[in-house]
Amino acid sequence: MIKIITTYGQLLLIAMGRTLLLAFLGLIFACILGMIFGLLSVVKNKACNIIAQIFVFVIRGVPMIVLAFYVFFGIPYLLNTILGIGNGFTLSALQAGVICLALNCGAYMAEIIRAGIQSVDIGQMEAGRSLGLPYWKTMRKIILPQAIRTMIPSIINQFIITVKDTSILSVIGFPELVLAAKNVQAGTFKSFETWTIVGAMYLIVITILSYLAKIVERRVNRGVKR
Repeated sequence: MIKIITTYGQLLLIAMGRTLLLAFLGLIFACILGMIFGLLSVVKNKACNIIAQIFVFVIRGVPMIVLAFYVFFGIPYLLNTILGIGNGFTLSALQAGVICLALNCGAYMAEIIRAGIQSVDIGQMEAGRSLGLPYWKTMRKIILPQAIRTMIPSIINQFIITVKDTSILSVIGFPELVLAAKNVQAGTFKSFETWTIVGAMYLIVITILSYLAKIVERRVNRGVKR
């Protein structure tokens, strides 16, 4: 095990960095998607509600490995072959990975944001409207600032889940930690030692992120009590 660490330690650390980068980029775009569909799910418009429900239902109902293959292979095929507008369009493993994580995480983020908005007392919206503020300005100035405080712990927890979900993207060739571990295993023929090291690396990162999530949650709860 020591030999693997000394020989391949840098490779595994770089792969872990790529894993965190992929998870971070996926979470950023997931927040954008989540905000869009989360807002669509709470507005008083049946068509918008249905669109948001379909997005969440479809994405959450498809296994992430299937979604990864569909994004990586299916989207270029759709554009190039079926629609004929791609002109040799392809996606890199990073681009496909970010899209896949953004879609998958975005569906859960939409539910987090919907729940956060609905947790704010309905009287807050009525008060804003009674002062003459338009619906969206009331949402932006009054509702969302209060809702975001309750969303933060859930968003951090979703980031933790997203970090673990990146392991699935080794199937499309993105050089994250699991794919790097497979290469190390192939070169050393030491499965137990390799996956023990990788498991420990994930555990350390997830433990740190979980600790940060608890700190943020405590601070948010103190702020709410005040």
